[in-house]
Amino acid sequence: MYAQVIVDLSAEAVDRLFTYAVPGNMDLAPGMLVQVPFGPRRLDGFVVSLSETCDLDPERVKPILGLSRPEPVVLPDLMELAEWMHLRYLCNLVDALRLMIPAEMRGGRVRELTRRFVRLNLTDAELAAIEEKYRRAPKQLEILRLLQEGDLPAARLDASALKALEKKGAVTVYDEEQRRKPLALAGEARTKDPELMPEQRAAAARLTAALEGGGGRFLLHGVTGSGKTEVYIRLIRRALELGRTAIVLVPEIALTPQMVSWFHGRFGGDAAVLHSALSAGERFDEWRRIRSGGARVVIGARSAVFAPLQNIGAIIVDEEHESTYQSDHRPRYDAREVAWKRAAQHGAVLLLGSATPAISTYMRAMPGVRPENRLELIELRRRVKGRPLPEVEVVDMRGELERGNHSLFSARLSGELRRCLDGGHQAMLFINRRGHSTFVSCRACGYVVRCDQCDVSMTWHQAENALRCHYCGKTLPPPKQCPQCGSGYIKYFGAGTQKVQEEVRRLFPDARVARMDVDTTREKDAHARILERFRSGDANVLVGTQMIAKGLDFPNVALVGVVAADMSLNLPDYRSVERTFQLITQVAGRAGRAEVPGRVVVQTYDPDHYCIQMAAAQDYRAFYTRESAHRRAALHPPFTVIARIVFSAKAPEDAKAAAESAAEQLGEFLDARDMRRDAVQLCAAEAPIKLLRGEARWQLFLKMYFKADMEAVAGRMQALADAAPEGVRAELEINPSNLF
Repeated sequence: MYAQVIVDLSAEAVDRLFTYAVPGNMDLAPGMLVQVPFGPRRLDGFVVSLSETCDLDPERVKPILGLSRPEPVVLPDLMELAEWMHLRYLCNLVDALRLMIPAEMRGGRVRELTRRFVRLNLTDAELAAIEEKYRRAPKQLEILRLLQEGDLPAARLDASALKALEKKGAVTVYDEEQRRKPLALAGEARTKDPELMPEQRAAAARLTAALEGGGGRFLLHGVTGSGKTEVYIRLIRRALELGRTAIVLVPEIALTPQMVSWFHGRFGGDAAVLHSALSAGERFDEWRRIRSGGARVVIGARSAVFAPLQNIGAIIVDEEHESTYQSDHRPRYDAREVAWKRAAQHGAVLLLGSATPAISTYMRAMPGVRPENRLELIELRRRVKGRPLPEVEVVDMRGELERGNHSLFSARLSGELRRCLDGGHQAMLFINRRGHSTFVSCRACGYVVRCDQCDVSMTWHQAENALRCHYCGKTLPPPKQCPQCGSGYIKYFGAGTQKVQEEVRRLFPDARVARMDVDTTREKDAHARILERFRSGDANVLVGTQMIAKGLDFPNVALVGVVAADMSLNLPDYRSVERTFQLITQVAGRAGRAEVPGRVVVQTYDPDHYCIQMAAAQDYRAFYTRESAHRRAALHPPFTVIARIVFSAKAPEDAKAAAESAAEQLGEFLDARDMRRDAVQLCAAEAPIKLLRGEARWQLFLKMYFKADMEAVAGRMQALADAAPEGVRAELEINPSNLF
């Protein structure tokens, strides 16, 4: 018997199957992780297939050395999925296979956790009969008496006394596997299903009918607070009743604790959680529990789409509009596309949910879309229990400046925050930038402190009194004098979450402020601790970045303040208007979700912008109509496809030469296939951030009509990236999540 193996080595030269002989005593199956000889090394490898013959000289075929795990780690459907990703995302097959298992499983870096326990082999009567015999061995007698209450960990007992008792047969020492349980799954409280509203009931009925009828693809568009999660739960409950399983994806780890608590409350031990913030042991144990069928509902961030479930009935992508579903490193997969493929494999229901769907997603639910690309639209137009949407007020910050108010907060936001706190309610303040000040500048000469490794200004973080680059992580002490002109006129400009937190504490000394951003959530389970502090009322003001803008449900939140609505509006990205609309709409939806009426204050220097006005009105359909028309006229995606190769090198001339050469070769490729007319734009240019982590960046930029043969073009671009000169790093991106 021979095995075709992909070795666990990410390199183009070895991105192919290697044949190994299967030892006669080895029980092998496709999908297993094995150890194989590879040159002088011993590597892990994934068994792709088995055969009884091979075309090679049997004397030259090396045998498999051993099994890394006793069971297949990549299920057949996941093997098929990896091969699809290999072609779809132009990555090495092993890079796709690595996604299917916890990273620490490779190389045996994580194993089952076992603890030694001791069991008493004597009945109470037997122990009483021989108790006198042990009077001269008090430590042994103490152990015997303790064990009468039940088994105990061996580590708690005297080692020499225990050894003597084991030798006499009085006790048995055994190993027991211990599950490393994520904090989000602590507790076993079960909650009952609430009564559905008519729209929810109709949505659940349509989805469960599709589940029972062989699957389908749906977009659930519901206003914030309309009860989309309850619809998810009813769909999953029906899937479980039919003996099937389900995956629920959330865009950020910050949302996972709350979503897990909801699903754990409904489905108990059937619920599992998978995301990168778990410890290696927790992730491994959850993966094994899912793989063995011990959990049938998986909740997690992007990578949970690869959960080793069988017979999947539903895959749900919550807040489907979020860019975090797109991987920013190779393989550059889109979890929404992977979910689409996986649902098709299993005949499952794919449900994308959002109050602010991506333009490209909503377009798929409109008439005229080809059946293979179409989504069926289900709408929830009203909030649960008929609660009104929050009242939104747009404040023109230009007028505040004219009146001499230089604070971060307008008079309206300050007044509403005071009323909110005095009324015993909670507030959320959103600003989409972390740190204290956006940049540090000299008022004498205009010098801005920039990272010498990246083409960006550094942000001042007050808590550490340090300047930090948010791209490479470099830190510097803030200057006391200008490095350029020597003056002492150093000023801190702009604002981030730290500065908002400081301002709240200055204006409202009685406020109990929590902050949620990348800096405060670095530690394990920090997301859950911050959210629990706010949920319990220990904090009554939550300041945060986009982590707090979506999905969270706190019944006592009466006020939401959008401190700087323009911050994302003017970014050099065709999606900046869409993302600003989504952020404002989503964060506004955190207010008034229970009995407490909600109020939202949006601060902006551009109050008449259609994005601001439509977000304030919570009018997604009007925004879609306006923005899609603009995209069509400007030839932006989804009417076109953007692809680029980013070339990075220590020497700027090397990156430039590589980009220009690739652009020339791609142009020749398009001309040879008469595809140049499908290209809207093809050029080599400096990347918007021209220096990153000490490397110069140039890009080959291509925009093509979506009807073009992008598969062939992407294949050629990947070949150009793979052929980058020595010393130049090249990354292909198709419709990248950002264009910096």
